[in-house]
Amino acid sequence: MEIEVYTRPACPQCTATCRTLERQGIAYRLIDLEREPQARERVMALGHRQLPVVIAGSEHWSGFRPDRLGHLARA
Repeated sequence: MEIEVYTRPACPQCTATCRTLERQGIAYRLIDLEREPQARERVMALGHRQLPVVIAGSEHWSGFRPDRLGHLARA
């Protein structure tokens, strides 16, 4: 399953999400909304208004969600 994390610099919740994924040994693709502004449209279309946005297969959520990240580790 491909995991994408939409983020921007100086976002503490984004940093916490990425660190958690790395600690769990989960590969992900980081998408910086400041470098890829078109990606912002995708995030908005999904209904998210805060960062980070994590897309994992058909699931997606926003914010630092240790509970959801834990499910990825067990999948």
